[in-house]
Amino acid sequence: MEATERELLVEQLAQSRERLVLTVEGLSEEQRSFRPAQDRWSIADCIEHITVAESVVLGKIQQVLQSPPEPERREEARGKEQIILEKVPAREQRVQGPPAFMPQGRWPDFEELVRQFEAARERSVRFSAVTQADLRNHFFPHPLLGLLDSYQWLLLVSAHCERHVRQMEEVKADPGFPIHRAEQAGA
Repeated sequence: MEATERELLVEQLAQSRERLVLTVEGLSEEQRSFRPAQDRWSIADCIEHITVAESVVLGKIQQVLQSPPEPERREEARGKEQIILEKVPAREQRVQGPPAFMPQGRWPDFEELVRQFEAARERSVRFSAVTQADLRNHFFPHPLLGLLDSYQWLLLVSAHCERHVRQMEEVKADPGFPIHRAEQAGA
């Protein structure tokens, strides 16, 4: 990973973390658990999904780095960074993730849920900031994007978080979204 790639990666991870934290700041329990429809996720569901996905991806990266590099596969993954940064956060198309990544109420306490997200993100940032591993020559497939190298997977972690922050913003913009008691008092 080149220095400019590392800078971009750490910056993207920090920005998507900050957006998530600001998006959920000050929400009531009712707001955090509100679902716009029965088949839609709440804000808490989104955070759980992001946390689980991020932890699994980082674990898979660390696992694949134990195998020999495969520079001969580089061409198959080349040039997907822009797709990851532009298309993954976009919400024009719904995408169904793997069942293991679906929200199940793993952390019913919201503060614990946020702590779990923060811990997962800290692990990703720390790894991205210091690793000397050959991320560009270690690969595993994404179900929609095909083969990605480990650097691209880390970019995807950030872009995936941004995608679900946008989903949380959609939840907050829903006409049925509960009005916070402090907002009612100030109105």
